[in-house]
Amino acid sequence: MPVQPTPSEDSLADSRPVPSDDTRVWTPRLVLGLASIVLLLEVLAISYLMISTALPFIVTHYQTTQGAWLLTAFLLTGAVTAPVIGRLSDMFGKRRLLLVCVALAAAGCLLSAVAPSYGVMIAGRALAGFLVPCLFLGYSLIRDVFPPRAVALAVSIATTGMGLVAVPAPFLTGWLIDDFGFRSIFWFLFAVVVAIGFAILVTVDESPLRVRTTVDLVGAVLLGAGLAGVLIGVSFGPSWGWSATSTLTYLLGGAALLAAWLVSARTVANPLVDLEVLRRRPVYLTTVSAGVAYGISGLFAVLLPMMVMVPGMMGLGYGWGLSAEDFALFQLPMVIAIVAGGLLVGVLVSRGFAPRLLMLAGLTLMALGLLVVAFNHSEKSTIILGAVILGLGQGMSYAAVPNLVIEAVSPELQASTASIVAVSQSIFPAVLSVVAFTVLNNSHIAMVAEGATFYDTHGFTVAFVIGAIVSVVGALTALAMPRRATDEITETPGVLGAA
Repeated sequence: MPVQPTPSEDSLADSRPVPSDDTRVWTPRLVLGLASIVLLLEVLAISYLMISTALPFIVTHYQTTQGAWLLTAFLLTGAVTAPVIGRLSDMFGKRRLLLVCVALAAAGCLLSAVAPSYGVMIAGRALAGFLVPCLFLGYSLIRDVFPPRAVALAVSIATTGMGLVAVPAPFLTGWLIDDFGFRSIFWFLFAVVVAIGFAILVTVDESPLRVRTTVDLVGAVLLGAGLAGVLIGVSFGPSWGWSATSTLTYLLGGAALLAAWLVSARTVANPLVDLEVLRRRPVYLTTVSAGVAYGISGLFAVLLPMMVMVPGMMGLGYGWGLSAEDFALFQLPMVIAIVAGGLLVGVLVSRGFAPRLLMLAGLTLMALGLLVVAFNHSEKSTIILGAVILGLGQGMSYAAVPNLVIEAVSPELQASTASIVAVSQSIFPAVLSVVAFTVLNNSHIAMVAEGATFYDTHGFTVAFVIGAIVSVVGALTALAMPRRATDEITETPGVLGAA
């Protein structure tokens, strides 16, 4: 599922409420502008789901075992660019940066739609990752340019809209894939993104707010290249050989770049990730637990369609040859459970329940759901049961994250903390999917038929158990959170910078 990055701390610090005498009122143009932003956020929400469902068809077409990179490339781009885009939008305008991101994402969708090779497909997916920063840019524009008395309602509409796609999106995806092939997914996303970008251009005003700040481009390059290097080395190690020069070059080079990023983050004025904030106990525990929740949901989204769409006649111990439209029906109970989990947290938090306990419960449910599927994925009913349990936990965990951020730090540090958490929400699913596929490709390939790779049933058991173990680790981090996560350093030198 897509991450939810937030604007930079400087942005929130300077985006003060509009004076109460502001005379802006709703007009048809503003209504269309809000609808355009909501639709863009809908595209972000469904793009991850669509690609996950199309994954078995894509890897078969390109005859590759590196399917995880379809999602990893998208998420890495989002993780690295979101803080940078946030800073640039403070300096040059949120609408301008939103349109730049939309244009880059549209180009990525087009590139994937016509991709002659899997490498070009991955490059397109990386460009499409510029959709991720559109989330916080959309919310920020609503806050800055809409009538102040209606901002809360407008944001609520945008947030609620993100859930409206949960039920119909799988059916739309199934129809496109079954009737027009997997490339239709990318053509659909390209057409919709271009249309929405034009609508935003003509209906949404630019934010008048500007902030003098700096952009940590060096940190972004070091972090992105370092993560990519390590993940490439891990992904291709089984086929290249773990002692091969190419494997060691990527692994050691990536590690060196990550080390350089850590040094850079301690020296620049406004780093991509503020290590002074990250090292605080409530913050790093929240960051880990949130990353785990998103990582597990991303892993399950990749593995589930690959498992149930395999023809049963292959005798692998799993699979029923479901079409994409059949898979939509198969997935529906889980989608409903996700929505229910999010609503449950909203009700419980309003009644005084501690967010850390809700995160603990959510991650525990996710671990339980994975274990149910891990040890019995030969029956549809068992998989649906495990998916529903996991979905309930996923909805609870996702909804607990913003409440944990609010509880973890003082108001002046919430923006920087949220941006740190947002990075982990992209990095964890990117890394976990690559690790799982590395294990599958290393020792659990059952057969290769017409270029398509099929894994043995034990391989899926191992992959789901890995996810369950990671879920338990996330649950333990939630349990280790302080009962009263008060901010110990609201004015530590170097933390607030020039905010």
